[in-house]
Amino acid sequence: MLRRALSSCLLSLIMISGVQAQTLFFTAIPDQDETQLRTRFEQVGTYLSAELGVEVKYIPVKSYSAAVTAFRNDQVHLAWFGGLSGVQARQLVPGSRAIAQGAVDPNFKSYLIAHADTQLGPQTELDKTVLGGMTFTYGSKGSTSGRLMPQFFIEQSMGKAEQVFSRVGFSGDHSRTITQVEAGVYQLGAVNYKVWNRAVAEGSVDLNKVSKIWETPGYPDYHWTVRGDVDARFGAGFTDKLQQALLDLDDPVILAAFPREKFIEADNDDFTPVADVARELGLLR
Repeated sequence: MLRRALSSCLLSLIMISGVQAQTLFFTAIPDQDETQLRTRFEQVGTYLSAELGVEVKYIPVKSYSAAVTAFRNDQVHLAWFGGLSGVQARQLVPGSRAIAQGAVDPNFKSYLIAHADTQLGPQTELDKTVLGGMTFTYGSKGSTSGRLMPQFFIEQSMGKAEQVFSRVGFSGDHSRTITQVEAGVYQLGAVNYKVWNRAVAEGSVDLNKVSKIWETPGYPDYHWTVRGDVDARFGAGFTDKLQQALLDLDDPVILAAFPREKFIEADNDDFTPVADVARELGLLR
């Protein structure tokens, strides 16, 4: 009986160790400088590890599509997505949930920026007679704030970008959009307003060479999405615990790195407008 009791105890310890040894992997869309992203999300990983009692590791990826693919292929359980990439990921992994977003994210914006040589000042509207014939760059092809919503508003006001501008490109991320417009590689660019404002505040952009000329209406964007099978892996109620940990995050250093003042609840329905626009533009089935 003693032997059986010891064996049962050992089996229980092994099972408990197996649960504790699981690692929660997460990723994020690479929307700006890789060094800044790694610092930000490694801090998030440390915070979540302490709050959840499991190891949490950040897995960097090279593109928006790679973030969606990692989520679809079960390489990560959690991701910081933009509006479009989150919609795409949840479509590919049924049962997945948007659980948190920054307080600013339900009413996000994009800026159009212009090189000084265009001699453009603030614009009240997008006018083909003013902007037509210039060169223009989006950010990443999968970006909500760097491509999807700017494309929607451009087409709504002026028609297809390829028919409005003399050359249309994709810089790859918001930081490179700013750099390329500042350098004159493109005369105009679409950029995440948070990245622009941060660059201005840090003094990393030369406002004598590039300036903001227009901003979009608001739309829903960045958020955290978790796979629907997380509770089965980490225990009943784990998703709710994860959501609460994100909502409770109040470390000013981590929040400033996003930058966000706090996180609030999110759900899948919040991003219906993004899905509708993506379908209208042929970027989502």
